[in-house]
Amino acid sequence: MALDLNVRTLLEQMKAAALPKIWELPPPAARAAMRTRLLQGKEAPIGKSEDRKIPGLAGEMAVRIYTPLDAKADVLPGLVFFHGGGFVIGDLETHDDLCRCLANQSGCRVVSVDYRLAPEHPFPAAVDDCYAATKYVADHPAEFGIRGPIAVGGDSAGGNLAAVVAMLAKTQGPAIAFQLLIYPVTQLGGPDMPSMEENAKGYFLERESMQWFTRMYCPDPALHGDPRLSPLRASDVSGLPPAYVVTAGFDPLRDEGKAYADKLDAAGVPVTYVNYPGMIHGFFSLRGVIPKAREAIAAAAAAVHAGLTLE
Repeated sequence: MALDLNVRTLLEQMKAAALPKIWELPPPAARAAMRTRLLQGKEAPIGKSEDRKIPGLAGEMAVRIYTPLDAKADVLPGLVFFHGGGFVIGDLETHDDLCRCLANQSGCRVVSVDYRLAPEHPFPAAVDDCYAATKYVADHPAEFGIRGPIAVGGDSAGGNLAAVVAMLAKTQGPAIAFQLLIYPVTQLGGPDMPSMEENAKGYFLERESMQWFTRMYCPDPALHGDPRLSPLRASDVSGLPPAYVVTAGFDPLRDEGKAYADKLDAAGVPVTYVNYPGMIHGFFSLRGVIPKAREAIAAAAAAVHAGLTLE
């Protein structure tokens, strides 16, 4: 397994720039750094994007609604998307380009959720927000021009939140038709898997980053076994919606993403697992400099398209 040449060049440039590590910064500075690093790529054209507020458990939440360029109808299938960033960083802006691409290439109306971040709002605030947003979208389809059932999806921490929302929805509603899990976090605070050891340093996301994110999001180790935090530790994942799970070869989270896909498969959940051997964590947000990311986004969007049985 060799590192993709474009990825290698990017990592070399980052090393030469001597940028501070995320865990070396206070959360507000880390958020600003992520915006700077991820907003230098491409920005896909979009049919329409609209910022709106919806009710949440702790007050109003911001969402951004994306209508694809070639929308086939006024009412479309919907994907509720949760951004990555370790539950601490990331926002609507850092994932704007990715959401545009997913909307255009899946034919869905995408609703991106600006959930509360840690450490100001630790676990389970993000879970509460993402579940409330999903339920609101599902319960008010006409307000969004969406027909159900909807899909949920996200990358990294957002993949964790999508998996958790799908689990909550199994017993509490609403109906979820599909889950898109892009290099998801599936356990926090557990014993390191081999990929965490192999890719602990030097591949964008690092073990120290994950330890910092975990301390920020859920500082109490007694809660780390809660399936709302670590879906890999859920006792029963049967009956969950079909899933498309993506991992990257040089990602510390590779093995836990694969383990969750295997857990779903063993429980009889239809699952497609795709690993990109030469890629790093976060590559979906780097399509401007990593051509392979464009292929991966297109494949993920096609999976959402198929999962929502679009005609």
